[in-house]
Amino acid sequence: MPPENPKQDKEIMAAQARQVIDVFHEISTLLNADLDRQTLSICISLIENGVNPEALATVVKELRKDAEETNREAMQQGNQRQREA
Repeated sequence: MPPENPKQDKEIMAAQARQVIDVFHEISTLLNADLDRQTLSICISLIENGVNPEALATVVKELRKDAEETNREAMQQGNQRQREA
């Protein structure tokens, strides 16, 4: 049996983790979830550490809604400033 190589083991694990993220990203794209690889990686880590997936989905939806409102308000303020100038 060949001696264990911790560096090689870590490289293999990292490659497997990238493949998992790639698969989840493809699923996310097919479902129009609009999650990038970094966000997916964070969500997966949270779920692996015990966060309820449904609660996480709710938080993501709320954060998106808040971000959309903030962007809309910023655009309205920008348009108002242009009219005033």
